[in-house]
Amino acid sequence: MEDEILRERYSLLKERLSLQGENEIVPGFLSYYEIARKKLESIYGFYELFHSDKWETLTYTDRQQLYESLYDDMLLTRYENSYLNPAFAVKELGEDCGGMFSMLYADLFALISAAVEDKLEVLCIFGELFVQIGCSEESSVAQIKENIYWFYHDYAEMFIETSIQEMLYPNDFMENLVMESDLKDLRYLYQYGVYITDNEWKTADFLNQLSEEQIEAMARTYTEGYRIGFEATRKDISKKKYVKMEYPIGFERVVRAAVKQFAEIPMYPVFSRENMFSFEGRGIRKRGCYSTSFNKQFDFDHKDDRGYYFDKHYVNRRLEIMKEAFENNKEQAQLFGGPAVIESFGEPQFMPASKPEAYTYDDKQNELQVTLSMKAGALINEYIPGEEYSFTIISYPLPCIGDHFQEIFTRTMELNTLDYIQYRDVQKKLIDVLDLGKEVHILGKGDNQTRLIVSLHPLTDPLKETNFENCVADVNIPVGEVFTSPVLQNTSGTLHVSQVFLGSYGFCDLKIEIENGMITDYSCTNFDDPMQGKKLIFDQILFHHSTLPMGEFAIGTNTTAYKMGKDYQIFDRLPILIAEKTGPHFAFGDTCYSHAEDVPMYNFDGKEVIARDNECSMKRKSNPEQAYFNCHTDITIPFEELAAIYVVQADGKQYDIIKDGHFVVEGTEFLNIPLDA
Repeated sequence: MEDEILRERYSLLKERLSLQGENEIVPGFLSYYEIARKKLESIYGFYELFHSDKWETLTYTDRQQLYESLYDDMLLTRYENSYLNPAFAVKELGEDCGGMFSMLYADLFALISAAVEDKLEVLCIFGELFVQIGCSEESSVAQIKENIYWFYHDYAEMFIETSIQEMLYPNDFMENLVMESDLKDLRYLYQYGVYITDNEWKTADFLNQLSEEQIEAMARTYTEGYRIGFEATRKDISKKKYVKMEYPIGFERVVRAAVKQFAEIPMYPVFSRENMFSFEGRGIRKRGCYSTSFNKQFDFDHKDDRGYYFDKHYVNRRLEIMKEAFENNKEQAQLFGGPAVIESFGEPQFMPASKPEAYTYDDKQNELQVTLSMKAGALINEYIPGEEYSFTIISYPLPCIGDHFQEIFTRTMELNTLDYIQYRDVQKKLIDVLDLGKEVHILGKGDNQTRLIVSLHPLTDPLKETNFENCVADVNIPVGEVFTSPVLQNTSGTLHVSQVFLGSYGFCDLKIEIENGMITDYSCTNFDDPMQGKKLIFDQILFHHSTLPMGEFAIGTNTTAYKMGKDYQIFDRLPILIAEKTGPHFAFGDTCYSHAEDVPMYNFDGKEVIARDNECSMKRKSNPEQAYFNCHTDITIPFEELAAIYVVQADGKQYDIIKDGHFVVEGTEFLNIPLDA
């Protein structure tokens, strides 16, 4: 009955949209309204086609052309002169409303993915909004803006509840797409309802050429990393039932094999797609099941779109709904084991154009965003305790990395399966020396201005305790780092990197000043205007926090990964996951033990890793909202920019770890072979 009512509602909506005349539209708004209405009608047409028998008759080229039409204004050739571009929208519609209407138009494109999953109610509510704002009774732009504002507040409940459901429960549509599609027939890629770039079809085509044994091995590295993550942290995987599968579109053959391997544990897949709507924080980062961004300027322009309706009332309501949704699904939440993530890399660095017309959070909204992030994180940890779940993450290149894609892919497969025993034993030698000191000094070389002192926790019993975790290939693949949570007091200095790729953005001459473990200043040279560079760092590294602590100091030991980057000159394209293994790195935000500080952690030699806390995370028992920041961003100094890393004892005695970009601790010599090759 409910479904029948929804179908009637949809039919009536289509009729009302088609009948609205020009005389009903607010003057000056007609062009935008007509373009948006036509977009809605084309999406409704696609929805009906997709769920008809005709869809199966469409060739790959037919589907490709259809998607080109659906995503027309988002394509680079059309974007600048479309209402998706906030600058164009403001020019055409004025400063008062252009930005908001651009945000709303962007949300219409998210309906394409809703259409393939038969989310008819979502299709209806946006159509009804346009019927409402196109009515003659709504005689002013001010009234239209108010209607849009309340639309996003009124439907917050539906979207937030849906997001919790999709986080915890299997998605039949996505699972059937992965497990039942003919993966040799690349038409399946268009089942996702997202724009398919060369990366997706070329990746799928390449993986189709690999043997079943190669695919099984890729999947096994991934699934075993997940299982061992529970084992290494002494968590009971038998209490868990569901694993969240996150991957780039095109990797379905590997994901299918992984799903079958997870079933042996047994664990069962939960699929969800990347964030598409402004509700969800569109354009901030790629998570879930995602496609390569084909217009990163669009992502950048619209990353703060939620700001048009983001206020205290919205934040409080969002948290209330989250609490209620988790409470209603608390038994299911207890079965959630954590994500198993396949990352991609290879996209060229993107230097965004900063547009004053694009919405940016004001100071009050930045504070609200921080509040929301911290309280939402606490809620998730309440129902999915950090000490009970785990994860794994692995990375592979995309075809856009260049002509050597297949070679780099093969090298990455080898990288992901290096002998962890060899690295484990060598890393122990590094840790034994690091544990002698009260602080570590890091010095840059040449133009690199790094001058840092990292303070270490005191060891009461060095025979049974250590500051550094000996990290091999389990949750964090590939192998190769030793890391600690620094003591914030007396951790001070300058971190400088000539170039680093973080998320979707490249940073040039990134410089961060630290005092007592907290960021005090930062800059980059991405823009002529230094303040625009600060804004980029504030958004993408500090995530709207006024400051962040140094949550991690680590030394990457995977010089094989470093050599791969050097051989193919792809350092600027390596993901954090691999880049952090290619040199010393520093993470800002939470420690690596966030929400699991009280769970004992031991290295293979039986020593307990006691550096699981810092002065911020220790507030979790007295003031939990100040303990966590819900972010963790690694920044790596390449070996060639490194003069020295050495440990200093309380009496001033020094022990060298790295000198002139080479490891000098006895027994670590093999790490230098790739550096000198």
